[in-house]
Amino acid sequence: MLQAGPDPLACVSMLLRLPSSPARPFLHKLLNAGLEAADPYQALIKTVSLNGASLRVGQRTFDLSHTKRVVAVGAGKASARMAQALEVVLGERLEDGLVIVKTGHSLTTRRTTVLEASHPIPNRAGVVATQHLLHLAQGLSSKDLLIVLLSGGASSLLPAPVSTVTLADKRRITQLLLRCGATINEVNVVRKHLSLIKGGRLAASTTARIITLVLSDVIGDDLGSIGSGPTAVDPSTFAEAIEVLQRYRIWSAVPPTVRRYLQRGQKGAVPETLKPGSPRGRAVHHHIIGSNHIMLEAVARIAREAGLFTKLVSSPLTGEVRIAAKQLVDLGKAVRAGRGRVRRPYCVVAGGETTVTVTGHGKGGRAQEFAAAAAFEISGLSNAWVIALGSDGTDGPTDAAGALVGSETVSRAKRLKVDLSAALKRHNTYPAFKKLGCHIHTGPTGTNVNDLYLFLQL
Repeated sequence: MLQAGPDPLACVSMLLRLPSSPARPFLHKLLNAGLEAADPYQALIKTVSLNGASLRVGQRTFDLSHTKRVVAVGAGKASARMAQALEVVLGERLEDGLVIVKTGHSLTTRRTTVLEASHPIPNRAGVVATQHLLHLAQGLSSKDLLIVLLSGGASSLLPAPVSTVTLADKRRITQLLLRCGATINEVNVVRKHLSLIKGGRLAASTTARIITLVLSDVIGDDLGSIGSGPTAVDPSTFAEAIEVLQRYRIWSAVPPTVRRYLQRGQKGAVPETLKPGSPRGRAVHHHIIGSNHIMLEAVARIAREAGLFTKLVSSPLTGEVRIAAKQLVDLGKAVRAGRGRVRRPYCVVAGGETTVTVTGHGKGGRAQEFAAAAAFEISGLSNAWVIALGSDGTDGPTDAAGALVGSETVSRAKRLKVDLSAALKRHNTYPAFKKLGCHIHTGPTGTNVNDLYLFLQL
């Protein structure tokens, strides 16, 4: 049995840098626990093992004695980290591999080619990389095994537009969708119906057996939503894709080629995505190796061990970021009020994926916007802090993973003549937080299980 060797990135979370705060040592401990729990390398090592010809994935065992080739492909911000672990587990049994990661997130691998592409707006490098990935998968036979390594970010990193839709068209519609306030599930419904690989089409492109290992960044772990489900069945339709674009009033702004293709699909003139009950859909085994909830549980455990009354929010924070920030703080205040005369320090732990309806051209990200909105909600409270963190280490198109704000952040901003309210309205929180020293920096973490939100009052 092949044994897992040393983790080449065991200290990845040690890159974590927090702004100055009396609570910094404790907050550092909480965030480290969360990032370590979300580490895809360790998650895969715990989930997958090879003993002779027996491949174990979770509680299921696959017989490889008659399998000719084992090949791995994948995409997402954590896919290189997953590939490193898979190489340790499979050793020489892994013949070839290719994964696509966000630019700057490459890692060293032995048997797996790592290619970089743009996220969240697809680029030409992503198109070329996806073509290589499809070619590798399509070259396999029914005697081969394809292992798919999938994590958050894969939707943008796997651009394979249908023949009548150009990359420029894909870029335009992605920009429109990301700025209109649509949920990630709604965005993915549209993406699936304009792609040669999403919506189960990767599974349909090959006759090989498929095992998909998933690091979930989607609340509820819906397989069709994670990376737009390249190996998962898809119940959504062309009609639903059109309805999303119309609901958010961007249908008229969508490139004509896109509108025409979706309308053809609605009429049945082009094939739908892979549907439930299809033979190829039943032939794929999916296994979730890590998720947002696992990260949240690790953080909550550390908070409880430190003596804090801890509330782990079971429902994800979604919707507009400013509303979600208020919900978190309101929940914390309710928790405190419910304790009566017991003034024990408390912590609210939540996760999710909020949305931002963007106007203007400011620089920031949803985690930084969440923190800015929360700063106003906790202003004036004693010894209160809010953290908003993107688990991948990059919040929006910035070098920050998120931000830490406290009871005094708003007043300090006024003293330093930083208009935090205007920055929030203009979606320009990055320069404001840079001046205030509120940024959290981790560098690329090698994982992506969505966002972490903390509200503490000590």
